[in-house]
Amino acid sequence: MRTLLNRVGPLGVAAIILGSNLILSSCAQEVVAAPPGEAEPVAGKRVFAGAIGYGAATAGGDGGKIIYVSNHSDAGPGSLRACLTSTGKRVCVFRVGGVFRFTTTPPIIKDPYLTIAGQTAPGGGVVIAHAGGNQARTPIVIKRTHDVIVRHVRVRLDRLSGNRESDDGFTIEDSFNVILDHVSASWASDELVNGYADNDRITISNSLFSYGIPRHDKCALLASDPKDAQNVSFIANICAHNGDRNPDINFPPGSCVEVINNVFYNAQSQFAEVWETYGGTPVSIVGNSFIGGRDTTANAQGVVREIFGSTGLASIYLWNNTFSGDFEHVTASAEAVLTETPPCPLTINPAAAATAYDAVLAGSGAWPRDTLDRGVVADIRRGSGNIDDRPGTLPSPIAEAPYPDTDRDGMDDRWEQTHGADPRVSDPWADADGDAYSNFEDFLAYREQMLRPST
Repeated sequence: MRTLLNRVGPLGVAAIILGSNLILSSCAQEVVAAPPGEAEPVAGKRVFAGAIGYGAATAGGDGGKIIYVSNHSDAGPGSLRACLTSTGKRVCVFRVGGVFRFTTTPPIIKDPYLTIAGQTAPGGGVVIAHAGGNQARTPIVIKRTHDVIVRHVRVRLDRLSGNRESDDGFTIEDSFNVILDHVSASWASDELVNGYADNDRITISNSLFSYGIPRHDKCALLASDPKDAQNVSFIANICAHNGDRNPDINFPPGSCVEVINNVFYNAQSQFAEVWETYGGTPVSIVGNSFIGGRDTTANAQGVVREIFGSTGLASIYLWNNTFSGDFEHVTASAEAVLTETPPCPLTINPAAAATAYDAVLAGSGAWPRDTLDRGVVADIRRGSGNIDDRPGTLPSPIAEAPYPDTDRDGMDDRWEQTHGADPRVSDPWADADGDAYSNFEDFLAYREQMLRPST
C-alpha cells in the first residue's frame, strides 16, 4: 500500500491521503499541519549553481590553486593524498580516473578551503577505497576545518577494516561549511556518512548511500555527540539496503534540521530515527519516499521517535511524505510530538514526493554512474535486491585519456576556446561570460551535463 502522509497531529489524529480520501485515525480534535511556507535560502554566494541547503554558501577552493591528481599512488607528488593534505585554497582536479586506494592510514582533511572535483576525472570517474586490515580507516574525513566541497566521487569499501568503529564512507567532524554533493558510498562497516561532534552549516545532497555491512549496516548518522545547535540539510539522497539509520537524527534544541525529498528503500528495522538524547531534535521531514523492500519486516518503522535516554521532547514536522510497504509508517511515539509548522523555515521549496522520487532516482550519486549505483536504482524501481552481508566487487571504471589542458588551469582547452576563456593562460577564476560564476565553475557545470546519467 502506498500512502501520502500530510499530517499526524500531536493529539494522535492521523491525516492520511489514500488517493484523494482524507482519513482520520480517531475522533479526537484534528490538528492539521500548515504547508511548509516559502523557503528561506541561506545568505551568501553560491560557488556552484546547484548548491542548496544550510551549506550552500560554502566557499570550497574557489579562487585557489589547481592541483592535479595525476596518479594512483598512496602518497607523493600527483597523489590524491597530496592534494587533500595540501594547504591553502585548492581544487583537486583529476587527470586520471579509476581506483584510488589508500594502502596506509587514509589522510584527514584538516586545512580549509578545498574542493574535490570528481567530475573532472576521465573515463568512469573516481573511486576511493582503503586496503583493509588494521590501517584501514574512513577514506574521506573532514575534521576540525571548514569550507570543504566534495562532489562526484565514490567511496567503495570493498575490503573489511580492522577498525569497524572508524570505517565510515564519509565523516564530517568538528567542521562547518561543508557540502557533500553527488557522492556515492557503499560497504562501510560503520555509517556510510557520519556527522560527529561540533558541526554546523552542512549539506548532504544528491547522493547515494547503499549496502552498509551488517550487523552495523547504517546509512546516515547526521549527528553524534553534538556540542551545540547545528544547521544540517539532507536533501535528494538515496539510502538503500541499510538496516537502519535511514537517517539517524539526534540534535539539541535550537538546531535546524531538514530531511527533504529523499528516497529511503529496504530498511530492515528502521527508516528515519528521531532521537532525544541531547534535549530533543527539531526536524522537518518533507517530501520523502519511504519504501519497504525484501528485508523490511512488518515490525519495521518509518518515522520513529527514539525515547531511550531522552532529556527533552523532539519536535517533528511531517509534510507530503509517501510510505509504501507493510511496516509501521509513523509510530505512536512520533505522533505525540508532531508539530503544525516547521521548527525552522526550509532552505528550499520542496518538490512533491512523487516528483522528487523520479528526480532522485534519475540523478543521485556520483556521475557517471557505475554499475553498482545503476543496480541500486533498478532495485528501487523493481522492488528487488537485498542487504549484503559482505562487501562486493568494485565495478571496473572505464579508462580514458584526460581532456587537453595546456595551461594547467583545470579546464578543457576545447571548452575554453568556445566559452571565452583562454587555453593559453591560466584563468579559472575569471568570469568570461559575466554570469557571476567563475570560468572553472562554468566548466564543471558543463562536465556535469556531459556525465549526466541517461536513465
